[in-house]
Amino acid sequence: MLNKITRFMGMERGFVSGIEQFVSAVGGFLSIILIAFISFQYTGATATALIVPSMGASAVLLFAVPHGKLSQPWPLFGGNLIAAIIGVSCYKMIPDLFWAAGIAVGISIIAMHLLNCIHPPGGATALAAVIGGPVIHDLGYQYVLTPILLNVIIIFLVAFIFNSLFPWRRYPASMVKFTNTSNSKNKYEKQLIDKASIEKAMSDMDLVIDITIDDLQQLFALTLQHSSTQLLHPQQILINHYYTNGKHGAEWSVRHIIDESHSDNQHMDMVIYRVVEGQGLRSADSCTREEFSKWSAREVFPHS
Repeated sequence: MLNKITRFMGMERGFVSGIEQFVSAVGGFLSIILIAFISFQYTGATATALIVPSMGASAVLLFAVPHGKLSQPWPLFGGNLIAAIIGVSCYKMIPDLFWAAGIAVGISIIAMHLLNCIHPPGGATALAAVIGGPVIHDLGYQYVLTPILLNVIIIFLVAFIFNSLFPWRRYPASMVKFTNTSNSKNKYEKQLIDKASIEKAMSDMDLVIDITIDDLQQLFALTLQHSSTQLLHPQQILINHYYTNGKHGAEWSVRHIIDESHSDNQHMDMVIYRVVEGQGLRSADSCTREEFSKWSAREVFPHS
């Protein structure tokens, strides 16, 4: 019975570390504070004309799921701005607020689908334009620029700067420097389902998910790796390759093997590495190949 209830409610186990949760909360806090402060300094407005509630929802996406498909710049800007225009237009053209509110949200969803910029907070942006009261109504289409565009620019800049402070987080997702799969086909990637097949399956299911096709392929690759081996063998540690310890938060790092000294004696078989991301950034050190393999969780690859 309990399993049925948890499945019905969508109560799945979380895999996010405590530090990641804390960083997300701090980012959301800072973004809303700065939106309110900067908007007030710029416009002198207060209350509902200063900041829209949908920014709280956008903050959840940009700081709790910074690599998610729905969190990226085009959904953030496109979803909110298009919804704002639609919301103001519906308020002006449809006298009944109930009808105007429903139609504004419905058309916004269609527009976001067509323009590939689905951003859930956009629904709230459209709704606020209709039911936001006299302060919002008096703005007319100025609502699209202030507060919406101003709010979106501020939260984007905060997300870009704040997430860059933490090596394991990057925003936008295109700023991530390393990926778990290489351009060349390794033994795991040869078993992967290609993008066209994944897209066809998603089309068959009419499925919208907050993950990119590339991330799905990386998920498949890592699943295959974890199912076949738990640790890298010392002979898999190669010069000019990159490896991560796979840890979460501040302990995460990526090392680049820059030199080596081969030996049949495992205590003399050495590698020299430089830390290129995360803890100990730009430092260099050496260890035995066996020690390095015990540190490594998997190989990673620079984005081309």
